[in-house]
Amino acid sequence: MRFDGFHHLLSYWADQTPDAPALVYGTAKTVCSYRALFDTVLRRTDELQRSEKTCIGIFCDGSFDCVVTILAASIAGLQVVLFDENTPDAQIPGLMAYTDVDCLWCDEDLKEELTPHLTPGAGDGWGKLLFFTSGTTDRAKAVVLTEKSLCASAWNGSAMLPLRQDDRLLCMLPLNHVFGFVCGLLWGLSCGACVALGRGARHYYDDLQHFCPTAVSVVPLLLGFLLKNNCMNDALRLVLVGAGDCPPQLLALAAGRGLQVSFGYGLTETSSGVAISVSGDPYAMEVCPDDHITIADDGEILVAAPTCIMQGYYKMEEAFAAVVKAGVLHTGDLGHFDADGKLHITGRKKEMLVLQDGTKLFLPEYERELAGVLGTQELAVILKNGQPVLVLQGDDSRRSAVVEQLKPLMALRPRGQQLREILFVQDPLPRTATGKIQRWELQQKVEKE
Repeated sequence: MRFDGFHHLLSYWADQTPDAPALVYGTAKTVCSYRALFDTVLRRTDELQRSEKTCIGIFCDGSFDCVVTILAASIAGLQVVLFDENTPDAQIPGLMAYTDVDCLWCDEDLKEELTPHLTPGAGDGWGKLLFFTSGTTDRAKAVVLTEKSLCASAWNGSAMLPLRQDDRLLCMLPLNHVFGFVCGLLWGLSCGACVALGRGARHYYDDLQHFCPTAVSVVPLLLGFLLKNNCMNDALRLVLVGAGDCPPQLLALAAGRGLQVSFGYGLTETSSGVAISVSGDPYAMEVCPDDHITIADDGEILVAAPTCIMQGYYKMEEAFAAVVKAGVLHTGDLGHFDADGKLHITGRKKEMLVLQDGTKLFLPEYERELAGVLGTQELAVILKNGQPVLVLQGDDSRRSAVVEQLKPLMALRPRGQQLREILFVQDPLPRTATGKIQRWELQQKVEKE
């Protein structure tokens, strides 16, 4: 079923299957039916409309009340800004000012602290949902999506991987990440299935056993954790992996346990997935029905996704114009189609790495910091088995000294961005005529060794 917004989605299932479970949540496994969910959202919608606010910042904790507030705020016509609940305190005021937040949904202590930073009446509202691209503070951009584009993306995904109404989808990923929002929540609701709201990182060990889902969407890092700790439940049949490079051995291990494993490719700018593998090789993906993908002469993936593409980057018209040209998104990713017309991702054109947890590491900034510490420009950071490693020209006898030099810098980085290995090479790193690292050539060289 194709829906044009959250009200349409909720009202449809409230009429068609009013008593069917829509959400299950908490340690007590409280069940909320589609009729009860719709009524609860409408009550919250009325409260928000009467508040006369224009832009709400929501610190996403994945709770039932969080879900209700996101849906209701958008239906009420507010601009909705989705924050990671773990955003460093020092970054929040700047992000709030940038996105014109004039009211908040968060715990009372944080609300009291942030109230002086509200910007009354500045947002233009009307169903915009803002998702931040991951990255460093100065590069974070708010991608402007809509109920319609998000629901279209959920339809796109369900057309490729349909859920049954008796399925239970476990939502383990943060709702401020578009993959988590679409593939962890809307995918299930758009199919009239039940969505179990995960209880957060502390319950990664036991949420699959607790909620007994039949389907789950995960980033590669989470998939690795679940497999390593034998967390999969018996009823689970479908695992959708996305939002980052995934080592083949992880997908093979999951498939070896009798699970249907699908890999998805998408971007925040396209409201999530544009291609998904549905059978056979998980890296051979079929393009979603609403989308059209072509490969540029230099191998860049170009996406025309009229129903799902972003409206823009908030207050960043030039940045938007640089990547969307004549309605086509220039992704910065590299790929090709095989003889069967299936899409394969081969690398990154942009100067960034997408890590296993879906976050992005901006290489020029990271490498400048490394060069400043080590006193050399002959270095580069690439991915190996989905994790960042340092390639450094020099002799392996320097390893211990380099490790000690980097310790203070690594201590300041999130765990996922810390270097996992140092690879020493004797020859100068491959560069273009203008001096830029030829990352694809370097990546291939390292993988062959």
